[in-house]
Amino acid sequence: MTSATPRPTAGPDRRTVIAAAGAAGLTVALAACGSEDGGSDAAGSRSAGDALAKTADIPEGGGKIFKDQGVVVTQPSAGTYKAFSAKCTHQGCAVGSVADGVIVCPCHNSHFSVADGSVKQGPATAPLPEQKVNVSGDEIKLA
Repeated sequence: MTSATPRPTAGPDRRTVIAAAGAAGLTVALAACGSEDGGSDAAGSRSAGDALAKTADIPEGGGKIFKDQGVVVTQPSAGTYKAFSAKCTHQGCAVGSVADGVIVCPCHNSHFSVADGSVKQGPATAPLPEQKVNVSGDEIKLA
């Protein structure tokens, strides 16, 4: 009687396991780079028509970041209000400050114009997308 010695079933080789682990890690890292604190989208938790801010809250030549709504509102010149996505076009980080005519992303130091969202300093190459706002009296609302 001949009996065959049981052989272990062939599984994935070492390269396949390492490649799969690397791909999974890269996926997690890329997902983290593109997310914002709080997981808000550009529309945020407020609906159109809700007051986002008072005009007095937005300094001339500067602006204010509304993290929950994913928007930055600026006042490039007296009485002119603009809004842009608060998500940097370079790698998706949330912008961190607005002063001296620029919106600054803290991740890689990209600067954007408070007037039109255009890139003033890279590494970003695309402008911040403009958002619509309406000013009624002293209230600023997302359109």
